[in-house]
Amino acid sequence: MKRATVLVGFAEALSAPEVVWSLVEDGFDVVAFARKGRPSALRHSRHVVCHEICAPETDLQASIYGLHSLMLSLGANADCTQRLLFPLDDKAVYLSGKVQLDGGWLTMGPQGGSADLALNKCLQTEAARNAGFNVPKTLLVQTANDIFNSSLVESFPIILRPSECVPTYEGRVYACRHWVCANLDELTLAVEQWGERVPLLAQPFVVGNGEGIFGLAAADGVRGWSAHRRLRMMNPQGSGSSACVSHPVPEDLKPKVESLIAATKWRGLFMVEVLRDHSGKPWFVELNGRPWGSMALSRRQGLEYPSWHARLAMDPKSPIGMNRSPAPGVVCRNVGRELMHILFVLRGAKSKALTEWPSFWETLGRVLHIRRGDAFYNWRRDDRKVFLADCYYTMHDNLFRARN
Repeated sequence: MKRATVLVGFAEALSAPEVVWSLVEDGFDVVAFARKGRPSALRHSRHVVCHEICAPETDLQASIYGLHSLMLSLGANADCTQRLLFPLDDKAVYLSGKVQLDGGWLTMGPQGGSADLALNKCLQTEAARNAGFNVPKTLLVQTANDIFNSSLVESFPIILRPSECVPTYEGRVYACRHWVCANLDELTLAVEQWGERVPLLAQPFVVGNGEGIFGLAAADGVRGWSAHRRLRMMNPQGSGSSACVSHPVPEDLKPKVESLIAATKWRGLFMVEVLRDHSGKPWFVELNGRPWGSMALSRRQGLEYPSWHARLAMDPKSPIGMNRSPAPGVVCRNVGRELMHILFVLRGAKSKALTEWPSFWETLGRVLHIRRGDAFYNWRRDDRKVFLADCYYTMHDNLFRARN
């Protein structure tokens, strides 16, 4: 019997193994595209074959051409009923909007105005404000003078981050970091490192705990609601989580998420990230229009967002994902990121704005304490090499980046 084929990528995305397993378990044939010469945990999976294309960080046009060529090659195979392109990270969302969809291909990534929204944080903050979210005062910055002449320099600490999820510079995707600045000296150093290469968003730096709200948007509304709270970030200064726990969707946020999804006519899976400050007030951070890093936690609750997304893409009238309830209190941990969390805590804060830095010994005790029932990212009994490779590459890549 012919089966639908899903092309996923990039293989280096944190969610890649869990997405592949979700699709495979639902009967899809899965193929992946990977950055040329870049190792990843997914390359060690027995359930998928990875094809290399040029990395967009090396040559953006060559990357687009490589993805299109791969799709043409796979499209020559008539042994499937449907071909779907499933972008797993922001760079892949960007590429999927640039490639020509011929040969019967269907994209599962956001398209048109939804793609613009998924990749532009200015549009996201405006849409979130209109939906009723609390949004920090936000300034679009393109030059150093835009920062130094703004009122933000009178209200430290502030955070600077790229305004575009996929910033480009000199014909390639540019890896632009975030900066937390506690004073004018730290801001001056950040501006020098930035070099006005890409537009930034400048906002007051809010201290709090990260939360995520997840779902699958269909024509009849949002299905498969779930939520989580971060227990630890890999880097306490700000990063993805190393451990998180599921909890009920906050009643103060659900109507706002519904309003945001309805107003933007979003379709498919989504994640809305917020930061809840010490007073309990939630602040909008971003909207993710592709699989999120903590997909393992969703799947440990029986929420198969990747396969649901594929089914809904093939049939918008499908009832998939309806009447599914999340399980609160499930803890999921990424071993490689947990180990990096210990090292980040040991290194110490990089900004004076981070006045609540975790204690090393308390951190060590929390990370090493594994409770019965704790689940782990990217673990599958018949694909153990993926788990081991993920731990190794997470440590290797972060330590190499820090050394550079």
